[in-house]
Amino acid sequence: MSVLSFGELLIDFVALEVGVTVGDASGFVKAPGGAPANVAAAVARLGCRSAFMGQVGDDPFGRHLADVLAAESVDIGSLTYSSEARTALAFVSNTADGDRSFMFYRHPSADMLMKPEDVDRSAIDACDIFHHGSITFIREPAASALRLALERAVAADKFISYDPNLRLPLWDSAEAARAGMLAGLETANLLKISDEELTFLTGGADVAPLWRERMEMICVTYGAKGAAAYLKDGSAIEHGGYAVKAVDTTGAGDAFVAAMLIGILENRASWQTKLPEILDFANAVGALTCRRKGAIPSLPTLAEARAFQRENCDKVDA
Repeated sequence: MSVLSFGELLIDFVALEVGVTVGDASGFVKAPGGAPANVAAAVARLGCRSAFMGQVGDDPFGRHLADVLAAESVDIGSLTYSSEARTALAFVSNTADGDRSFMFYRHPSADMLMKPEDVDRSAIDACDIFHHGSITFIREPAASALRLALERAVAADKFISYDPNLRLPLWDSAEAARAGMLAGLETANLLKISDEELTFLTGGADVAPLWRERMEMICVTYGAKGAAAYLKDGSAIEHGGYAVKAVDTTGAGDAFVAAMLIGILENRASWQTKLPEILDFANAVGALTCRRKGAIPSLPTLAEARAFQRENCDKVDA
């Protein structure tokens, strides 16, 4: 059982102080990140086979990121290195409640220059689940590389997981962001979306406009309040979240996705009937990721997540 994540891998520089802008921060903590890479690392931390496909610069940051994923037991055989552009950087500042804002350095970055010929078709054939986000849709040639990978995954009847992951500063306009994010719905079996992203895409809280032919589930996350899973038959399952003191919410949604995917893999024939347990586990993993700065450094192991569930089973927000 394995998950292949496709997309951006970058360095997050997280401000040392809380409640300041990036420009006013006195310094930063360097942390590996990038939403699909976070998912890849989280899947591996939780004990499942994980692989990552993407492109970084042939530079010290890119080599460092490759080493980080390899140390997490993520298969990086499909990671390529660009000599044309450098590894992407993001500077992150956090508010007092752990929410964050981003400033990106991608003009262009190496991940944006990934070409269709860089796609490792054999890795797609070998995986059980193919996961991706929307950022790769922003610019060519990377957008064509992702479309080729998705065509291969659909042809091979892979389970496709999609997290639109709204990052407005990276798009030319809100309209371009909306169109690009919606493009990923057509091939998705699982759509994971935050309540903020749901409102951005639909103008409200109804998931009905997002359903597509291949889609089996839409999962909406509500931060500390938990998540809800909607199935094609019209049924819905809601589960409260875990209350933690949030230091940095970066990567929490990615950790949630990873836990959901593991729950689906472990219950291939009956995952829809196991959704209450899967949602509870995913909420716990997401909550744990908020307690430290940075995404990948904060990801819990399977043992830590299960222990956290046992210790806090009476503190779930109903």
